[in-house]
Amino acid sequence: MTLRLTVATSQWRAHQRSLIADVPGAVPVAKGNGYGFGLDVLAVEASKLRTDALAVGIAQEVATVRAAGWNRDVVVLNPWRPGDTAATDLLADPRVITMVSRASDLESIQHSHPHARVQLEIQTSMHRHGMLGSDLPLDLGTLQFEGWSIHLPSEGSLKEATALASMALSCRRGAIWMSHLSVADYRVLRTSVGVQTRMRIGTRLWLGAPSALETTATVLDVHRISRGERLGYHQTKAPRDGFIVIVSGGTAHGIALAAPVPQRSLRQRGVTVAEGLMAAAGRTLSPFTIAGRKRPFAEPPHMHSSMLWMTGAEPGVEVGDEIPVTCRMTTTSFDEVILT
Repeated sequence: MTLRLTVATSQWRAHQRSLIADVPGAVPVAKGNGYGFGLDVLAVEASKLRTDALAVGIAQEVATVRAAGWNRDVVVLNPWRPGDTAATDLLADPRVITMVSRASDLESIQHSHPHARVQLEIQTSMHRHGMLGSDLPLDLGTLQFEGWSIHLPSEGSLKEATALASMALSCRRGAIWMSHLSVADYRVLRTSVGVQTRMRIGTRLWLGAPSALETTATVLDVHRISRGERLGYHQTKAPRDGFIVIVSGGTAHGIALAAPVPQRSLRQRGVTVAEGLMAAAGRTLSPFTIAGRKRPFAEPPHMHSSMLWMTGAEPGVEVGDEIPVTCRMTTTSFDEVILT
């Protein structure tokens, strides 16, 4: 009885091939939980695409994608830092490209691994990692320079990308590696900078065909409950007669884990207020759907299962039924990933 991701592979792979064809120089990204599929699955899928490099998040993920069969270049996106043993060990690997985002780190690598393959990251409006214009180095010694990295915000600006690329190229010629530009804007940039361009793509590549992905949970138990009866770990009282439905999927899977959401509009603020009022009233909606509606949690999710509250004369489900569950793919660990 599992939390399951089922993938319609023909449709999923057709989307991948179409996007790769539209983005010359595309570099698939496989990091973290592998966007819900797992790093091993994505390494296998990336091997089928016409691309010579794969980007991972951290140094420790290199061994995972290689064990799954990836044998071409790997770009480590997290920048190198002193004391990171795993990342330092990879500096001597001829198939690994190391990200460098500080001038002092570049100097350290020049001394310890003078022939390492490096990519230099420029600071963007993200203000996460990267060198400022005044930091950009002119002398890389014998390091193998693989180009400049520009990691834009989610809705990247062609104007910002062009300005930063021009600044970098005025310092040193090299490939421009991008993230988060639209395909149309990337094509404009590609024809304007006069050097090789690469586009890292993760979310759009793996999650860009949502109709090919089905996420389901199994109904594990159904219990009738009367108003006032206590339930769950916290022994709260049932607010009325109904049913408790136990389904697979809990905190160990990443179910109901929340992250801050930017409040950019009145509607978003209204949704946040409404969710807060529901939570205060003990009716936090779960991501599980029964009979066409998301049902409230009876109490916070358990490790591997969740308790849902159902009103009415009938529960609407039986033990063994599979029900839809809305998952944030980048935070969910599925028990099964089935490629159909």
